[in-house]
Amino acid sequence: MANEQKPKQKLGFTIIKDDPTDGHGGFGIGSLSLENVSPVIIDVEEGLARIEIGAMHARSDTERGIKFTANREDSEGGKPYWLVWVTIDFKEDGPYYAGVTACEMVVNREKRRGYKILADHVNRMDKSMKRQIIVEHMDDKSKRILAEFLAGHNQEMWQRSEPKLFTDLGLESSDL
Repeated sequence: MANEQKPKQKLGFTIIKDDPTDGHGGFGIGSLSLENVSPVIIDVEEGLARIEIGAMHARSDTERGIKFTANREDSEGGKPYWLVWVTIDFKEDGPYYAGVTACEMVVNREKRRGYKILADHVNRMDKSMKRQIIVEHMDDKSKRILAEFLAGHNQEMWQRSEPKLFTDLGLESSDL
């Protein structure tokens, strides 16, 4: 039936829509905008990564209907996830993945409970916006999922990224 079709997944990163330095040269020059940050959620067990814009406000499909606490025991037996903040910036030769920071999250749908440290999620988003790369604490499987997702999403942005991103994801170069 027509009503049973799944909605199409949006796969685009949020790229800067307007240049804060465009024209006027006044207040706000060089200010960071949330428009160039995208949340990527990695489902470790499924081996999938997807952009979930709702995570900007803790309202992603993964988080919906879950009461989160900072106590791991509340979500015991749940599925592991990573929320990865990806910031895109521009070099002379084009856009690249400038900030990539990962935050741990566990979701137990059965109990409708989850584990995350909200302050950590906010701080990591800020660090991503400041062009930092913090992914070394991720497990190897998740690093691989993230690397393949970023490279597959846009090979040119992946190739232009800083060597630290590849190294911290356990790669010797941008080649997968």
